[in-house]
Amino acid sequence: MNNGTASVKGNGQTELEDAPAITEKVLKDIQAMQSAKNIYTTDVQLQMLTSHVKAMVLRSITGEPLPEVEKDLFDEISDESMKMAEEVVSWFGNLPIEEAYLLSVHFEVARDNEPK
Repeated sequence: MNNGTASVKGNGQTELEDAPAITEKVLKDIQAMQSAKNIYTTDVQLQMLTSHVKAMVLRSITGEPLPEVEKDLFDEISDESMKMAEEVVSWFGNLPIEEAYLLSVHFEVARDNEPK
């Protein structure tokens, strides 16, 4: 798992040029987390997750805020999916909890897939 190694709050200033490597590391760590829980994404779901993680990484570097998110729209997300998303967001150290709400949807959808 990540344990902060892909954190953008590491030593020194993280630059935009670091974004691809951070994105790759975070995605690998997410896939390991999902695999440990028997959660697998389809190719399309992985493409969507990748796009979201890229955007998260960029927001963590640039400080660009998310638009306002209504928490109650995510009431039907399972605790497991939300906890996974909160863990991923914690790896960055500078993203708002609303990122976890949005990320949790990816995990929730993937939970319905049959294991490979």
